[in-house]
Amino acid sequence: MTILPRYVFLTKGVGRHREKLASFEAALRDAGIPSFNLVRVSSIFPPRCKLVSRKRGLNMLTPGQIVFVVMSDNATSEPHRLISASVGVAIPKDPSRYGYLSEYHSFGEREAKAGDYAEDLAAQMLATTLGVRFDPDTSYDERKETWKISGEIYRTQSITQSAIGDKHGRWTSVVAAAVLVPNEPVPEHSG
Repeated sequence: MTILPRYVFLTKGVGRHREKLASFEAALRDAGIPSFNLVRVSSIFPPRCKLVSRKRGLNMLTPGQIVFVVMSDNATSEPHRLISASVGVAIPKDPSRYGYLSEYHSFGEREAKAGDYAEDLAAQMLATTLGVRFDPDTSYDERKETWKISGEIYRTQSITQSAIGDKHGRWTSVVAAAVLVPNEPVPEHSG
């Protein structure tokens, strides 16, 4: 049996609770994915896969279903500590080739910086497999321009969730995920 997802959607969430596990669950709820059996996988964006909206992707899934995700998460119980979790996406121009998803989490970085870093990681991985030459010591903006000029990379983006640790020391969790939707929606059980 081959499992090759046809769709991917991005989502993010934040949760707070006195228990770390419960704060993670709250972050999954905020992201809209608490009712699935999530299995973390490595970072390949499947060939011929389409990026869809969170709403469309969730409509193709059934509660209890085993769902593959590329997920980044982070947590803190330190008051006022800034945390972030991000997933970057890099999709090749040729749809028959695979792309990359990257996971990144950090402390003390705002969403924009963490998101750019995750997007850059995914784009670098894709660029190296496509043979696109670039100088890793140049700025991300310069590398992005090089990749655009090459014509090999179709799209890059990221999704990031950041949060500031709860001022009373409760656990604060953040998640960002790329959810891989199987090639066929699961039919609803009637009865």
